[in-house]
Amino acid sequence: MRLFSAYLIGLVFGLGIVLAGMANPAKVLNFFDIAGTWDPSLALVMVSALTVTGLGYRFVLRRGAPVLGVAFHLPTSRLIDRPLVAGSALFGLGWGIAGFCPGGALPALGTGRPDVILFVAAMIAGMYAARLWRARTVARRYAPA
Repeated sequence: MRLFSAYLIGLVFGLGIVLAGMANPAKVLNFFDIAGTWDPSLALVMVSALTVTGLGYRFVLRRGAPVLGVAFHLPTSRLIDRPLVAGSALFGLGWGIAGFCPGGALPALGTGRPDVILFVAAMIAGMYAARLWRARTVARRYAPA
């Protein structure tokens, strides 16, 4: 049941991204082109998503546990550190250069376009490289002297 619900939620999210036009990199890139063909629709999608999420969290977190789980898995830290800032900056740069974020790229994979496939492959490679880097950093930090 959990796998089915995750699939269904992902499907609804992907359809929302596609219907909002956010799987189209030109639409996303036009949001960043303030002096040219600026398109504010990305901001409207973000505000709508934040509103729904905020209301959803207020409603759902009143429950003792999730419907399909034993406990909520929420962040325990509010620390804004170097890895968080660097990762956010890299995410934003990639989004601004390619016009894709993971939420828009995954549904766009269905188009079979080479630029989408290349972006998703690069994203996966970046995630793997970040895990390797983090593992090596932690191993060096705690290695016996």
